[in-house]
Amino acid sequence: MNPQQAPSPRTTIKRVPQRADYERDTIYQILDEGLVCQVGFVDHGQPFVIPTAYGRVDDTLYIHGSPASRMLKTLLQGIDVCVSVTLLDGLVLARSAFHHSMNYRSVVVLGTATLVQDAEQKLVALKAFTEHVIPGRWQEVRSPSRQELAGTLVLSLPLAEASAKVRTGGPLDDTADYQIPVWAGEIPLKLTATTPITDLRGCEAPGFQTSPRQIEVPIYATNYSRQ
Repeated sequence: MNPQQAPSPRTTIKRVPQRADYERDTIYQILDEGLVCQVGFVDHGQPFVIPTAYGRVDDTLYIHGSPASRMLKTLLQGIDVCVSVTLLDGLVLARSAFHHSMNYRSVVVLGTATLVQDAEQKLVALKAFTEHVIPGRWQEVRSPSRQELAGTLVLSLPLAEASAKVRTGGPLDDTADYQIPVWAGEIPLKLTATTPITDLRGCEAPGFQTSPRQIEVPIYATNYSRQ
């Protein structure tokens, strides 16, 4: 999709349209910083919204799970799906209760998901899931076995219909409310990682050559950040 291409009728922002952003780079940045998406669909007349992990490769979003997953089995029927990702950047405190708000960046993707059947593409998608959460991790860990690949469903969703919505800045009070002697402003928020905790299981396992205590915590874990 060309970065300058106009949004579809379904992805055109109607509520506060000045916050809309249809640039591919904006959409990619939000998706790449987020960790969990909300997948909305209708199954037998009942609406569902399921949180799940995801990964992006170029202009395609991937979601995965067990073949027993109700969500994935439903999406395989070719129904419309709505995927959303939201990053909360701050609380906006106004002088009136009515004008309190939040600063955020969000993306909504609409479309139809399809099953990834090609083994090589499936492996690329699974690598994208891992690298999306922990960049640099895939090259260090054991790759999925044939049995694990067979026991994992991967669906792809093109980013052909996607839009972003962003709010930044401070409160927007009514003119008269600026005379109220109450503090107003922003409380910035961000996702912060704490100290990694080493998994010590396996220390006493027969044939175990290296104690987990001897394995240095990787830089990508000690310096983990979503910014």
